Amino acid sequence: MRGTNVSVMEDVDIAIVGGGPTGLAAGIYAARAKRRTVLWERGVLGGQIALTGVVENYPGFPEGVQGPLLALDMHRQADQFGMETRYDGISSITREPEGTQFILETDSGDAYRAKSVIVSAGGTPVKLNVPGEEAFTGKGVSYCATCDGAFFKDEVVAVVGGGDAAIEEALFLTRYASQIHVIHRRDSLRASRVLQDRAFASDQIEFIWDSTVEDISGDEDVDRVTLRNVLTEERSELAVGGVFIFIGHHPNSELLGALTKLDEGGHAYVNLWMETEQAGLYVAGDVRVDAARQLASAVGDGVTAAIRSEQYLQEHYS
Repeated sequence: MRGTNVSVMEDVDIAIVGGGPTGLAAGIYAARAKRRTVLWERGVLGGQIALTGVVENYPGFPEGVQGPLLALDMHRQADQFGMETRYDGISSITREPEGTQFILETDSGDAYRAKSVIVSAGGTPVKLNVPGEEAFTGKGVSYCATCDGAFFKDEVVAVVGGGDAAIEEALFLTRYASQIHVIHRRDSLRASRVLQDRAFASDQIEFIWDSTVEDISGDEDVDRVTLRNVLTEERSELAVGGVFIFIGHHPNSELLGALTKLDEGGHAYVNLWMETEQAGLYVAGDVRVDAARQLASAVGDGVTAAIRSEQYLQEHYS
């Protein structure tokens, strides 16, 4: 703690850090269990789905559902059961000295004592940080082919990256796009040999080696990228209707390093109940190891964490 005055702390049963689909699903279950549940989100409620125009692969919506609307409905459902929302970030989570509860401090300087904590802060795709990337996100720029590939039926698209994620997504896109240009800054892939063999065997996938994307352009939607050859410095334009970027993914796990074990990529180790090595601390969604990084699995993680958190409270606090 940083000199927090414990006497003015608010007490919470279940604290949820992160308001994406994982956190919102956890909030529905935790609040429905009649526990005082507080969720913190410093950005946009709904996380990635709030930035997705149409979600087509979430069960129960055969015609698809607007991402922002789904996020709003999930939050409204949790709110109806009594979940409280704080539009603030969590700056630190510590274990109470010689106690079993957790202390959460916020960006705005408030402090809370929580019996159980669910960290569902999600992850952040590594970005190219080139002109046009941010402006065209959701308008041709995507970080999830599984989510958005169907919108590019019969179009020519680009995939940026050379690892497993990039090649897996390029292969997935062959179901929809007419041609996929894989743009990689090296002259060989880092992906597993099995994936490489499949990609090289596909008539729809073409590789552009030793190249980086310098600019993403278009009118209302993406229609071209500017490439730079890293060996010759030559620049060229490539006409594409979409750009899928897979150069890495950072879990938002900065709060967890002093509390529980993380893998080399910063993902928290958990068991099937989303439990960490700290009793009462759960990690769910993209911030945990081996996450599928899909909306449906994220929701399932949140539900699992909330159910186990409620059981933990029953066992230790009745």
